[in-house]
Amino acid sequence: MIKRITILTSVFIIGMLLLTSCNKKILSPSNSNANTDSKTARKNPYLILISLDGFRWDYVEKYNPPNLSSFTKKGVKAESLIPSFPTKTFPNHYTIATGLYPEKHGIIGNIFYDYKKDTLFNKRSPGMAEDGSFYGGSPIWVEAIKANIVTASFFFVGTEADIQGIRPTYYYTFDNSVKNGEKVNQTIHWLNLKEKPRPHFITLYFSDMDKVGHDYGTNNDEKLKTALFELDKNLGDLFKGVSETGLPVNIMIVSDHGMGNQSTNKIIPIDSIENDDLFMTIENGTIVNIHPKKDVEIDSVLQYLRNKESNFKAYKTENTPGFEYIPKNKNWGAIQLIPDYGYHFWNQRCKDTLIEEGVTTFGVHGYDSKYKEMHGIFYANGPAFKNNYEIPSIKNIHLYPLMCKILGLEIPKLIDGDINQIESVLEE
Repeated sequence: MIKRITILTSVFIIGMLLLTSCNKKILSPSNSNANTDSKTARKNPYLILISLDGFRWDYVEKYNPPNLSSFTKKGVKAESLIPSFPTKTFPNHYTIATGLYPEKHGIIGNIFYDYKKDTLFNKRSPGMAEDGSFYGGSPIWVEAIKANIVTASFFFVGTEADIQGIRPTYYYTFDNSVKNGEKVNQTIHWLNLKEKPRPHFITLYFSDMDKVGHDYGTNNDEKLKTALFELDKNLGDLFKGVSETGLPVNIMIVSDHGMGNQSTNKIIPIDSIENDDLFMTIENGTIVNIHPKKDVEIDSVLQYLRNKESNFKAYKTENTPGFEYIPKNKNWGAIQLIPDYGYHFWNQRCKDTLIEEGVTTFGVHGYDSKYKEMHGIFYANGPAFKNNYEIPSIKNIHLYPLMCKILGLEIPKLIDGDINQIESVLEE
């Protein structure tokens, strides 16, 4: 019998959970992976994929960090990167990695119920993110390894999981306490390895802007600029170190989503909506998955929820706005609750705590990508890319075939991304 599961998405608790959930750092070549490049692979360019979690599309123009500003002027820049719905961390990182919408790759939220496994996926549960059976599609590092390309990762969603029995050649288990400088130094070390064990594809992940955005919202210029300039210095060190290797390295910088402001007074208490007898509730802040109990009619649940509508609306899943497709994956649940823009589901106790502590504003994401505050970034630089070239806003599904082309990989046919939508950024 499915028990009711209420998920708290406190922006203040998230940081603490991340710090405590993964405290063992592992750098490990996997026995099943390619540990030396093939002669053909060694002739290909190098590619570093950098994720700046929660980096909103307008931060560089607004604050002018020197290294990122120079990087964009000398390479490719999109007006913004359009995330998939819901605009959350795990779904969008894995969409970037696979070229598939969450509906198809299966990571539909940071937290979701999996019917086949009869279990709750929670990115913060120990060992859960490492279970490759949750991850569909064929991420870029898996495709690279199949082509005998050495890969490395200092964090990126999915890289610590045994997807198709494969992990990157070198990888770390996620540890949010690792300093940015360590990631930069390790990357330069990888690029300075001898030719055969040297990775041609590397992923990096930086959480700085997501954390400061959640903690202070997007109108606190002082806090945002301070965090941004510290991150920019780390990136400057990386750019300098990469240049000094003399290798033909391409760098793509992306983010999974943007960030918007949330008023504490606009938190919708999920407690007043839950009904253990009728349905299971999985709350992700800007979207709530409703799973009716066995033998309970969907329409009766829908009517119950619509009678409670206040700053949110209840939809049958297939009619829910925000999706780029008609959602059919059973793991969404039969009904979705979508708050009005600027509102957010949470639990009454935590709302009261924030009010008592004098917290009036914090940052959130997850809304429909039609709201530009939810948009992220796509910047690129290196020998494969044009110089001083700008493109309109682009969907993140198209980054995967672009990476395939740079690495000389065959682009899988059954993906949502389309190389024709983004190929113009490449040098002829």
